[in-house]
Amino acid sequence: MTDPLNAVTEKEKGHDLPDSPRSVGWTRPERALLADEDTPLPLDCGENLYPVTVEFETYGKLSAAKDNAVFILHALSGDAHAAGWDAEWEKHKRPWRKDRPGWWDEMIGPGKAFDASRYFVVCANLLGSCYGTTGPWETNPRTGKPYGLDFPVVTVEDWVRLHVRLQDYLGIEKFLAVAGGSLGGQQALAWAINYPDRIRSAVIMAASARIGAQGLAFNAVGREAILSDPCFHEGQYYQHEPPRCGLELARMLGHITYLSQRSMEGKFGRRFQNGTEPGYRLNKEFCVESYLEHQGRSFVQRFDANSYLYLTRAMDYYDAAGTGSGLEAACSAIKARLLLMSFSSDWLYPPEDTREVAKAMLANKKPVSYIEIPSDYGHDAFLLEADQTSPLVASFLGRCD
Repeated sequence: MTDPLNAVTEKEKGHDLPDSPRSVGWTRPERALLADEDTPLPLDCGENLYPVTVEFETYGKLSAAKDNAVFILHALSGDAHAAGWDAEWEKHKRPWRKDRPGWWDEMIGPGKAFDASRYFVVCANLLGSCYGTTGPWETNPRTGKPYGLDFPVVTVEDWVRLHVRLQDYLGIEKFLAVAGGSLGGQQALAWAINYPDRIRSAVIMAASARIGAQGLAFNAVGREAILSDPCFHEGQYYQHEPPRCGLELARMLGHITYLSQRSMEGKFGRRFQNGTEPGYRLNKEFCVESYLEHQGRSFVQRFDANSYLYLTRAMDYYDAAGTGSGLEAACSAIKARLLLMSFSSDWLYPPEDTREVAKAMLANKKPVSYIEIPSDYGHDAFLLEADQTSPLVASFLGRCD
């Protein structure tokens, strides 16, 4: 559920400029039509979707043997712009990208964990999102209007199924690794279980086999905030004022789950926004209130409310164990080597849940490495603890190379 664009601002760090030897430099998104009337995309809900276009970015060069490709999987509100600086932010009307690099720029680039001088790195946007891949905001060819709530419900497995088509489009038989955190980590696990012959390894951070009841509850309330907004218009708000208030509230609620109690205490405590005493008013007085309001208002400038509904529902549905005989049986299909990372203060996907995956791998005598990283950043730690995670990822990929 984490928001990479916000996490960048959580930790005061300098980022490599486009002309830095450690930056992938200026980037430009690409798009590929991966499903049409003749080759629709089959979805878990039973529908066949077409047309489907995917936006993606690539960094580095694909080797002659096509054996050095790494696929990066983004979380809930992420996008294909994982590294470098977007040269076409104005063309695509994405002003939030103007002054900041890609959401995992600290991890992707020459000499970094995902070394773009060594690997061919690919990152693609999710089906149902609002950053260039087909979603509810696009025109439904059957009605001539935006899909809105006519867009089919999608799953994590649907996302992976589509990205396997992108893998074929790029002519890559097997990825050296798939990697991601949070919802991206769950996609990596889904790759390993459902397409064991298409990857050699997987890096899974701040994720587990399923989200817990508390996470489901936060998602449910967030969606209800959007659905209850008078401007929602049953999802057909694209010609009207969008449901800003509902999406803002959903974002504020979701953002709480990305942080830990310790990080919130350290950043805000019980400090007042103005002065040191209560003003005995009902408006926002505490610093944490103003902070959440800022996060909500900035979020609605760059995200689509319908996409939020669909992506959080896909997160809810994901359960690596499925409805079969459990996680251990599901992991028996895995052929890839796994690197699992949890973070001590993450209560959305707590370490004990990640360890369940490691135990299931060990029960099947499958190659797996697990580490719990100490951090006060909560769920956002996979984006903010690059100093700790980078050497681990680099070493792991080196062994898989």
